[in-house]
Amino acid sequence: MGAEVLRAAVGEEPLDVAEHAALVEHAGAGAVVTFAGVVRDHDGGRPVAGLNYSAHPTAAAIVAEVAADLAARAEGVRAVAVSHRIGPLGIGDVALACAVAADHRREAFTTCAELVDEIKRRLPVWKHQAFADGTDEWVNSA
Repeated sequence: MGAEVLRAAVGEEPLDVAEHAALVEHAGAGAVVTFAGVVRDHDGGRPVAGLNYSAHPTAAAIVAEVAADLAARAEGVRAVAVSHRIGPLGIGDVALACAVAADHRREAFTTCAELVDEIKRRLPVWKHQAFADGTDEWVNSA
């Protein structure tokens, strides 16, 4: 039996990892693992001022598909929640929030890592990064 997907979203609202963790709470879970992908103040040795994520219109469907695929095959996992933020983000803002509840910690850690990796691999998002010196660059825009 697969895990329940309690959130799989893409949107402009700020993300709260604790909220994702609360969503996946389950009486049968002995572990809840979370991940926060946070905007850092540097990239490639250059100071970052902020960034803006743009997404293809299919992005929400792809997040839902990735979460459902992983939830269906993950052993011992009870629930999954994942969200990716788009729009302008500042330093310290959460761009990707994930939470996985599982019977044991190994399954929770493994599934959370796989979820993050698969979202990063498949999600059609583009990052427009602004540097402190006034320059900018697009990432994943090829």
